[in-house]
Order: sequence, then C-alpha cells, then structure tokens
Amino acid sequence: MKLALLADIHSNLEALTACLAHAQSQGAQRFAFLGDLVGYGADPGAVIDVIAQHAAQGAVVVLGNHDAAVLGRPVDPMAGSAQAAIDWTRVRLSDRQRAFLDALPLLVREDDSVFVHASAASPERWDYVTSEVQAQASMRAARAVYTFCGHVHEQVLYYIGAGGRPLPFEPAPGTPIPIGRHRRWLAIVGSAGQPRDGNPAACYALVDLARARMTFFRVAYDYATAAGKIRAAGLPERLAWRLEHGQ
Repeated sequence: MKLALLADIHSNLEALTACLAHAQSQGAQRFAFLGDLVGYGADPGAVIDVIAQHAAQGAVVVLGNHDAAVLGRPVDPMAGSAQAAIDWTRVRLSDRQRAFLDALPLLVREDDSVFVHASAASPERWDYVTSEVQAQASMRAARAVYTFCGHVHEQVLYYIGAGGRPLPFEPAPGTPIPIGRHRRWLAIVGSAGQPRDGNPAACYALVDLARARMTFFRVAYDYATAAGKIRAAGLPERLAWRLEHGQ
C-alpha cells in the first residue's frame, strides 16, 4: 500500500490540493495528515473540510500545536504573526470544523508505524526533533519500526545505524529510499503549507509499505494565490512573504 504523508498544511489550500493531486498521480492509496492543519494561512475551514473528507475514508489525522492553540489548549507562546493567525482562525471555524480538530489524537499507532506531529517522546509538549538526541528519544518512545512526523518544516530521515544511534539523512526529492524493517526509521516529511528551506515548493512524502520504500517530494503550487489570500484577509504581511520565499 502506498501512503502519502502530509504535515504542516497551515491553512494553505493551494499547497494541499497540489500535494494531494501529485500523490494520487504517484498511486497513493491512503493519506496521513501529521498535524498543524491550520494557522498562518487564509483557508482554515476549506483545509479542514478536505482533510475531514479523507478522514472519513480512513486517513490518519493527528493534532498539531497550531490546531491545539486554535482550540484554546495550552501551548508555548507563539510569535506575533503566528498568534495573530491563530486569533483570526479561531473565530472563522464552524462548530463542525472545530469539533473535528477537537477530536484529533496526539498520536496514532498502526501495526509497526507511529504517526505524530512532534516528538513521540512527549507529544503534548510539541518538542522539535532537530538533532540525533531528540530523534533517538522519539524513536525509543514510539517503539515502532517507522515514526512519521512533521513540526520541523524541513525534510529529514533518521535511521538507526550500526552503532545503535540515529543518523540523519537528507533525502533527494523524487528518489526512492529503501527503509527495510530490519532498522528503525524516523521520517520528518516537511511542510506542505509553509516550507522553510528557501524553496517555496510544497513538501510531502510517499511510503510504499509493501516494498519498504519511501520517497520525498517537492511540489510546485500557486503560492502567489495563497499569499494573495493572506494579504486580502488582513493577516500579517510576513506570512505572505514567507510563502513566496520558502521561509
């Protein structure tokens, strides 16, 4: 089965639509959405509706820290522009959309895979996995062959090397990577809705569980329209600029 993994959509309908279409063209049979469905962008309701439709068809969906913030749950303080987007989003969701977010789990375990937004070691704390030490803590807590997450906004694959410690690997977009079950893996799939590596193209990953192969992708999308919607909504200019510059 081919499973498409999307994280950090951040209310970016154009990026979400482009990634879903690309994944379907690659034979994706199922989807997983790894948190932060909302925040930053101007289409929170539409994004939730699309993802809810996939959830009704069996997609995995987990809660992210921006989703939790919109619900009023305790999270670490956010920067001014991020908080402004949270406040703007909170009053624009329907009761049904809010209920969908409210029902999302922090972590989902299926067979030999764990799906989580941040670190599996403490999902409720929203810790970033940006080092080998943090990757090892998450992998130990997950107790799974595959740990799939987002939160970091860049694409990285960690694996347990011969010395028993996780090693980072920067994937080349479009190149399949063997992810045999004899090792343990932690994949950070990047941000679909707000990449931050200087490339505005959306990020997602596709895992072929039957063949134990994983491919990371970058997908061009109409970021100019997404940025224009942010400006039209009166959200902070920085949020539009970040989409245009991949920052």
